[in-house]
Amino acid sequence: MAQHILAGDIGGTKTNLALYVVEQSTHVTLVREASFASKQYNGLDAVLQEFLRSGNERVSAAAFGIAGPVLDGVVYATNLPWKVETDHVAAVLGCSQIRLMNDLETTAYGSLFLPPNEIHALHEGRLRYGHRVVIAAGTGLGQAFLMWDGARYWPVATEGGHTDFAPRNEKEIELLRFLKRTYDHVSYERLLSGPGLVNIFNFLDQHLHRQVAPIVRERMTTEDPAAVIGQAGVEELCPTCVEAVDIFLSIYGAQAGNLALAIMGLGGVYVGGGIIGKMLPRVTAGAFMSAYLAKGRYVQFMADIPVRIILNPKASQFGAAHAARELLA
Repeated sequence: MAQHILAGDIGGTKTNLALYVVEQSTHVTLVREASFASKQYNGLDAVLQEFLRSGNERVSAAAFGIAGPVLDGVVYATNLPWKVETDHVAAVLGCSQIRLMNDLETTAYGSLFLPPNEIHALHEGRLRYGHRVVIAAGTGLGQAFLMWDGARYWPVATEGGHTDFAPRNEKEIELLRFLKRTYDHVSYERLLSGPGLVNIFNFLDQHLHRQVAPIVRERMTTEDPAAVIGQAGVEELCPTCVEAVDIFLSIYGAQAGNLALAIMGLGGVYVGGGIIGKMLPRVTAGAFMSAYLAKGRYVQFMADIPVRIILNPKASQFGAAHAARELLA
């Protein structure tokens, strides 16, 4: 008998919900989905109620990826004034099979079920089973692992995006000092995120006094500054934006390599998030991989680890769907 499951990807900008039907033990089929502007709602309960009004399906299980740490069935969203509780969600949905997960935990899990054409091989490396690293810069910086137990992968959440930024050269030392004027704690998220790209740009503009194309300054007053900087950098419309994007990608690659070393991530490094896809032409230019490989005596060790880019922007939602499917068992 077919059963319906609900999957959600909850972030500071938008909340995506999707209803799936489970027709076989390992297969899910999308029934309907919707996206909601998160900040227009006072909590997940209100979003769920609106979504449920558009149909009359009975939800048998649900899982949600949320940007924030899950502690005892409760999440205080990192970039959103929401408190999400398992019991409240269960009451709204009328089912007891509920799982709250970190959004990078669901992204990591979702990557296991994506078809090959939704994964881009940035660096081939050596294919083998082993722990995997998943890192994704977007509104914030998410990091998670897929731990290999010899038979299957298990997603593991972290809050590693909030660890201390470690500069690697004189320019990055200056960048750290620049950011310390604003932030008591400069984490990797202060650089590897949409706002982080703007921080890097401001450092080049305000501290190093780099030349900025007038059209970039004009667009930044009416559009999302991070999107403007990213596009201008990728399309080489402004040398300062190009430099900002390259610094961003270099730090991104270095941190991805740090995570691979930290957990012996021989199974590969998987990079997700909305930013990396938009920067893909610049990613292949080399700043990311050069920094990723630059681990001294461990250059060959790093070269053996595959690096993949997750192209599907709904990997977190898909991971939540499969986590919900597993609850049915």
